Amino acid sequence: MSTETIKETVREKYGAAAMRVVKGEGSACCGATASISACCNSQDPITSNLYDELQKSELPDSAVLASLGCGNPTALAELKAGETVLDLGSGGGIDVLLSARRVGPTGKAYGLDMTDEMLALANDNKRKAGVENVEFLKGEIENIPLPDNSVDVIISNCVINLSADKDRVLAEAFRVLKPGGRFAVSDVVVRGEVPAGLRRNVELWVGCIAGALEESDYKDKLACAGFTLIDVEPTRIYRAADAREFLAAEGIDADAIAPEVDGRFMSAFIRAVKP
Repeated sequence: MSTETIKETVREKYGAAAMRVVKGEGSACCGATASISACCNSQDPITSNLYDELQKSELPDSAVLASLGCGNPTALAELKAGETVLDLGSGGGIDVLLSARRVGPTGKAYGLDMTDEMLALANDNKRKAGVENVEFLKGEIENIPLPDNSVDVIISNCVINLSADKDRVLAEAFRVLKPGGRFAVSDVVVRGEVPAGLRRNVELWVGCIAGALEESDYKDKLACAGFTLIDVEPTRIYRAADAREFLAAEGIDADAIAPEVDGRFMSAFIRAVKP
């Protein structure tokens, strides 16, 4: 599948996800393509229970329903008052709005998304939340529309794995960060080898993605981009039992593949620093 095909597929399906929320049809469908994944539900082990009730109470319901992430980067990034934050692939805006409250009126929170429907939903959520220090930008995470050395912290929530050019994404993140700036994202990564024939099927379940990097590859790519102090901290390790219902629907025997995939996929908080 070509880079452009991947990009257009992601744009189409996340646009549809936003429209589901706007139409009041419940939580967004998290599949990167219709054939890649079924819609997430409240029991999805990837996207459920990421935000506490206090955080959710501060936000419009539509921001919470449009959250398709695999972590809560705003809770882990240690944001400080006055900082400028950029969320790569901001979707309905939940992490941008939470970040804006953490950095306060002297700070700024940007959200970057390529999907018109998500941007419209995010701006509506901004209005409902009454948050002023937020700006949503249209663009691609491979070509960030901000100047060099302009951001203190980059966050992202299970989006970088969707890019077909992760090296470019990380190079752009490095470019826009100020010296000493922090890269603090949630993403799904693979730990160890997974047989090629199984990896595709299991990835269809894990976070509705098709491009999770192996842990060491992620670290290597960050280092090649220029980052230092690189750390990958698991936040959720997925067991074969978590995928049992999905695998059964795909005609896969979860018990048969458990020894090969159990504990190999995880949501992680990935930290790095621009020197």
